[in-house]
Amino acid sequence: MTDNPSPIAKPGLPTRFWERKKLSQMSRPEWEALCDGCGKCCMNKLEDEETGEVALTRLACRLFDDSTCRCAQYDIRHQFVPECIVLAPDNIEQNLYWMPETCAYKLLWQGKPLMEWHPLISGTTQSVHHAGVSMQGATVPEFEVDEDDWEEHIIEEPL
Repeated sequence: MTDNPSPIAKPGLPTRFWERKKLSQMSRPEWEALCDGCGKCCMNKLEDEETGEVALTRLACRLFDDSTCRCAQYDIRHQFVPECIVLAPDNIEQNLYWMPETCAYKLLWQGKPLMEWHPLISGTTQSVHHAGVSMQGATVPEFEVDEDDWEEHIIEEPL
């Protein structure tokens, strides 16, 4: 099986930069390279109004490509999905609550190491899929399900 190239260029990134830099010190290419390609951030979530607990669903954003686990329009996604959150060092703290437990950004913010299947560790973008933690082939497009029925599509983390 051949490795699908990541849409994020990684040439020239310092070796194991995530172990030596704080998130706020990373360049844009380093920041983008932290994405493991699981696709969970592109799934719709449900938040309990009373407890604030967030539940992950298998209902994918309309721009999500289920085969690659990437946004099909990443660079211009706000033209189509204005509410899409752009995760950045200056807003990560207020967005931690909805990020998946295995997310590299969340793990590093918490002072934890990357998972062994993370592409920066494994050297292959397929490792996240082989580990069974990605949303590849496991989603339902959000427009196919009435919002009143979204609770029926809640999934446990990690997938």
